[in-house]
Amino acid sequence: MQFDRADRVAEEIKKEISDIIQHELKDPRICAELVSIVKVNMSKDLRHAKVFVSIFDKDKEKITSTMKALENAKPYIRREISQRIKLRFSPEISFELDDSIEYGARISQILNQLKISKNEEEEEILEDESEGEQEN
Repeated sequence: MQFDRADRVAEEIKKEISDIIQHELKDPRICAELVSIVKVNMSKDLRHAKVFVSIFDKDKEKITSTMKALENAKPYIRREISQRIKLRFSPEISFELDDSIEYGARISQILNQLKISKNEEEEEILEDESEGEQEN
């Protein structure tokens, strides 16, 4: 698997933005339980970075306030990235909400419910069979 420069820079930006969000942003609107950077897509000319953010929280208001806080912090994050990563141009950052972790958790929950109901049905069948054997 071959990585080009845009992929390497995207991974580095992902690490740096994660660090900035966790340790340096003091915005009280970032109040969600878990904020993580899932992926960064860089343009080939390294001037644009699309950052996919996963916010895991049940309260939709907290998710929207966290996204607004990240949007307002873009200039600060961009300046920090330009200081930490030596690039000719500091990339323009855009944040996109990625709900794939939440979606995966929901699917996992549904599968667990199906598994539990299947186990209950199997237990009922075994009980019925054992009652039928005891009658004979």
